[in-house]
Amino acid sequence: MEQSIESIWKAGFIDKGALIAPKVNNLYERKSIHIIDKFKRMFKINLNAIFIGSFVILIGSYFVKIPVMGVGYFFVLNGMLLVNKKLIKSLRLIDKNVSSYDYLKSFNEWIKHQVSVNTKIARIYYPLFYIFMVLGFWFSTVEVNYIHKILGESHEIYLVAGIPIYWVIGNLLIMGIISLVSGPLYRLDLNLVYGNVFKKLDEITSDVEELRG
Repeated sequence: MEQSIESIWKAGFIDKGALIAPKVNNLYERKSIHIIDKFKRMFKINLNAIFIGSFVILIGSYFVKIPVMGVGYFFVLNGMLLVNKKLIKSLRLIDKNVSSYDYLKSFNEWIKHQVSVNTKIARIYYPLFYIFMVLGFWFSTVEVNYIHKILGESHEIYLVAGIPIYWVIGNLLIMGIISLVSGPLYRLDLNLVYGNVFKKLDEITSDVEELRG
């Protein structure tokens, strides 16, 4: 019985000997490699921007007289960088010499792992960004310290063993709230940067799965 074009197309992902199979496989392999390579380039650019940005903030904070914030941000940003450099090393291990479907499947698994890891560490670094900002202004050497104007000088604050207890409790509560919403915040950041790439990946994956039947 004569096969339909649709059945031949679908068979192309299973039977590499089919007449149309090499062209179809090659098309999706090239599409898959292209979009994943685009993601890799964007990911590397993002990591380089974090690295350069950490030094810009460190140096800039000195000139605007909030060095504590600059030092804190420098270490937090470079901590994020180290985690993601390890992740990108594992991304390089994905084998390109497989079918487009297997290649996409492997990459999607890596994406899930990357998002999971960064969502977890976001619960730490978002609150740290907040507290280092507050500490930066608290220990600022500018002539008008707005934190002191709001909270009062150290001798005017209720202290327990020399610690401004209400100030500490208030900021711990804020850090806790930030930690709770850090997951959605991270995913929002992720979609703003990589949203179009993920959309195209989903489209290619859907096409391949449909053709595989």
